[in-house]
Amino acid sequence: MARIAVGGTFDPLHEGHKALLAKAAELSRGGELLVGLTSSEMVRNKSHGVADYRQRFKDVLGFIRSQGIEPIIVRLDDPYGPTIHEDFDYIVVSPETHPVALKINSIRSENGLEPLKIVLVDYVLADDGLPISSTRIKKGEIDVSGRVLL
Repeated sequence: MARIAVGGTFDPLHEGHKALLAKAAELSRGGELLVGLTSSEMVRNKSHGVADYRQRFKDVLGFIRSQGIEPIIVRLDDPYGPTIHEDFDYIVVSPETHPVALKINSIRSENGLEPLKIVLVDYVLADDGLPISSTRIKKGEIDVSGRVLL
């Protein structure tokens, strides 16, 4: 039974996030999917406002359930969460979070744990060919589907 980990802020939940979560859900069929969702405290200093933790929890839970998976969602108060000390098989990341996965594996190695297999999900591109990102959405450049607004 595979244990899969994925993490993020997921605000707003956009097509890039959905691709990441869908891949994690796909890998977890017959196993377990743990989603680390950043706490409101952890993202307090972001340059753009972030939705309340409960709203983000509800959005992520609804999307993953639509994939036919019942996830375990845990609050992240640091970048690593339980991935540095619990048994997982895979961690699903974007190019943006890939360095965090490498650091997680470094910490796991120092603690005598097996490294996680890293599954990299590439960026989903907006209509203008640039990656869909929460920052671009918050700036009003694109919508959550990647349609150009400016």
